Amino acid sequence: MARLPGTEGVGEIADRIRARRGGALRPLDQMLLHSPQLADGWNSLLGAIRQRMALPADIRELVVLRIAVLNRAPYEWTAHEGPAREAGLGDAELAALREEKPELGDVRRSRVIAYTDAMTRDVHVPDELFDALRDHFTDAELVELTATVAAYNMVSRFLVALDVQVPTENARTGGGS
Repeated sequence: MARLPGTEGVGEIADRIRARRGGALRPLDQMLLHSPQLADGWNSLLGAIRQRMALPADIRELVVLRIAVLNRAPYEWTAHEGPAREAGLGDAELAALREEKPELGDVRRSRVIAYTDAMTRDVHVPDELFDALRDHFTDAELVELTATVAAYNMVSRFLVALDVQVPTENARTGGGS
């Protein structure tokens, strides 16, 4: 059970969140709406990351699921497994993400995981790792990749600290953050 009760979500800010979500608030939203101004900024930031960036969806979802594993955030895994599959990640890749040192068989994705691990575990990213990513991403995509890792660390840490749970019906449908 979450450490705080969820909120009903009324007003313009809650309506904007519902609009981005396709009509319904999620437990994460209900928690954020204790502070409507925070919820509004969060919605704007995560909306941009999920819907308005050039970074490919498979890379974004790979990052999110890896962070869910590293930060022990089951809500995040459940919310993003469906979108990850829709973006082209298969059973073998999803299973590999749960390993200490994932073997993905794809250099680009493996480097993204190494970058995600470095940012999440150590904060500092070795120059050689960052430089290796330049072979696969534009400068804009590198900024977006970095922002995605940072943002989903924020999301997972918020969810874990407040013990936000996924309702049973959302566990089947997923839907992202």
